[in-house]
Amino acid sequence: MTHKTVSPIKTIDFIYENTPVKIIINRPCPEIELAGLKIGPYEEGKEYEIKYWIAHELEKAGIAHIREEETLDSTKLHKISWKESIQQARQLSPIQEDFYPKLRRHLADLKKGAIGNPDKLKEYEKTTRLSHDIVNIRLRKIVSLASSPEQTNQTLKDLATEERILYERLHTIINEWKNKILKVADET
Repeated sequence: MTHKTVSPIKTIDFIYENTPVKIIINRPCPEIELAGLKIGPYEEGKEYEIKYWIAHELEKAGIAHIREEETLDSTKLHKISWKESIQQARQLSPIQEDFYPKLRRHLADLKKGAIGNPDKLKEYEKTTRLSHDIVNIRLRKIVSLASSPEQTNQTLKDLATEERILYERLHTIINEWKNKILKVADET
């Protein structure tokens, strides 16, 4: 029997799916039971805090919508990209802890909406390019930080969870490599 480990990103996504988000109810909804879990009843126009995965299902059903501040959009991504591009080479802009789970879901929603819709397809492609730009800029900075002396918690606080995991792995690999290179040099 092989034991398969779960990737850190899948774990982060699972945690995000179970994180509370705020929703606003579009139309009244009676109590619903899902696999032994009871949700509702919900009153139209009221705000509730529920787990993301439930909020997403209620949104798909048209019963509710997730509050705007809980989601990503093109305007927010442009702001993040701009902030990141004006920072120094080893300085990262603060980013929300849940930035990447939100980004993955935003891109997936745009991709679904782009099927058969040329305008939505253009928006999806533009957002994908912008997302790649953000990831690449931040990745270069993380690699630079990881190859430097260990960073302080103050510096690392601006990293999202996925970025901290990457930083720690890279920092370990780079330090081990440097030590092996320098050890060999000392022995010759």
